[in-house]
Amino acid sequence: MHRSRKSLSVSHRLALSIILAIVLTMTGACKRASNLNKEVAYVNAPQVVLRDRLAPIFEKRGTVKLGDKVYVLDHQKRFTFIRTERGEEGWIADRYLVDANVYSQFDKLAKENVNAPIQARGTTRSLVNLHVSPGRDTDHLFQLTEGEKVDILKRSTAEKPAALQPKPSNVKKTAGSDTEPAGPALEDWSLVRGANHRVGWVLARMVDIDVPIDIAQYAEGQRIVSSFVLNTVQDEDKQVSQYLLMLTDTKDGLPWDYNQIRVFSWNLKRHRYETAYRERNLDGFFPVTVGKEDFGKEGVLPTFTLRVKDSQGKLQERKYRMIGPIVRRVATPEELKAEAADRAAKKALQPPSHRKKKR
Repeated sequence: MHRSRKSLSVSHRLALSIILAIVLTMTGACKRASNLNKEVAYVNAPQVVLRDRLAPIFEKRGTVKLGDKVYVLDHQKRFTFIRTERGEEGWIADRYLVDANVYSQFDKLAKENVNAPIQARGTTRSLVNLHVSPGRDTDHLFQLTEGEKVDILKRSTAEKPAALQPKPSNVKKTAGSDTEPAGPALEDWSLVRGANHRVGWVLARMVDIDVPIDIAQYAEGQRIVSSFVLNTVQDEDKQVSQYLLMLTDTKDGLPWDYNQIRVFSWNLKRHRYETAYRERNLDGFFPVTVGKEDFGKEGVLPTFTLRVKDSQGKLQERKYRMIGPIVRRVATPEELKAEAADRAAKKALQPPSHRKKKR
């Protein structure tokens, strides 16, 4: 009888241990299931291996790729335990994850710019990250491949990281000052949309504007930042496009999007591009819009509209029309007179070193 009671006690304890283990397992599963519904993250690295344990030697439990949605199950110092949508589980370094808020910001960015007018089309120079806002240190999630075609929507600037800022001794002094150094170095950023409709900010210098070489050769040391096809003309057996280009100085961080425009028409007799119109010293800002308009006896003509700041810092719209190879302003005599006065006021405000010397 004593042995029977002892045996029963051992069996009883074993059963309790099994039940406790099951309860703990279920509790852990419930806890992880609860976390599964609460916390979502996204992978911001091209490819990462999932570890089975946090140790120098580990086994591979799976892989995740850029943009993958994962569920956060647990946290440790610098590492997170995740589950993929395929059911794979493992540890991943925190630096390879961004929270769901970053994904939401990209989603919002795409929706806000779904109807944004395209300012140019371009091609990426190499693999580039899409950032949620201008700046190298801002959150990024998606990437564009080398040679990918993109739509350029907007332009902005951001400070270079501290490590890339010029040393004080190398900073040029501002015009007319021997003591005040220039401000922090800035970089140009472009808001782009890729073929997959993802929208984000990239370093502007990492995207080449798509312009025919026959036109690009006339940039004259300026940077082409935007281009539009105004119309096409028939030259023997081919259709040739005529272009509007926006250009600026080859320097980042300028307080305008462009400061010069050029219209290139196609000479039907010489079979080559020629400058039909040029305007300099603009404080121009995107968006530039192009279209067509009925001008009665003159017919339906291509038009384009610029947004330019006057000497008082106010944005004004200027419309132009193209009649054959000739470009003309669409404005009243009063508007033209006011613009001439504004150009004179701007010229008077320029430092002497910026004014052209008369010969």
